[in-house]
Amino acid sequence: MSLQERLSAIDEQIADAARRADRDASEITRIVVTKFHPAQLVQELAALGVTDVGENRQQELTAKRAALRDAHGPGLDQLRWHYIGQAQTNKAAAIRRDADAVHSVDRVKLAEALHRAAADLHPLDVLVQVNLTQDPGRGGVAPDEAGALAERILELDTLRLRGVMAVAPLDEPPAPAFARLRAVADGIRRIAPDATWISAGMTGDFAEAIDAGATHLRIGSAITGPRPDRG
Repeated sequence: MSLQERLSAIDEQIADAARRADRDASEITRIVVTKFHPAQLVQELAALGVTDVGENRQQELTAKRAALRDAHGPGLDQLRWHYIGQAQTNKAAAIRRDADAVHSVDRVKLAEALHRAAADLHPLDVLVQVNLTQDPGRGGVAPDEAGALAERILELDTLRLRGVMAVAPLDEPPAPAFARLRAVADGIRRIAPDATWISAGMTGDFAEAIDAGATHLRIGSAITGPRPDRG
């Protein structure tokens, strides 16, 4: 299948899942994760109408934005770049410079580092990453601590709290995990009514995420094709 065919196939599946959940597919943002793929693929995606792309690594995000900064082509000026990987505080300035939204804010120190890195008054969209497992080594804040992190973000005026993000656990069905995320999201909306984003769902579980109210899906190789050999 071509890139356009894979993109269309996923969009059809998203639309089908939205109908089953009695939701409007236009309310759901499909983020194409381009991890390990060249900047040229991002350019091709933009030409096909993709407006949102995601990166897991700061170095790759920075390199691709630099490669495309002076590029010309349809859709490039409409791209929004989502940083969805774990973030180190010492990379906060680079992430802040190159990302339009950061989905993986999981601790106060990171939120404060992103705030301090602000070079202007333009607010940065951020989401609280929630750990839906019992493994503290996984990325994300514990569900019962998400509200406190959200409250601290609301105090940082260069950050704009948009909602929550999570990855489904590997050792349980995604539906109950996403139901827990929805409960956390509902709690945060009580203190921040505009924090309506729920970033959840990847290739194997986006239908369950849509059913639980996901507004942003993070889909990679089902659209981009196999990742290039890095060796």
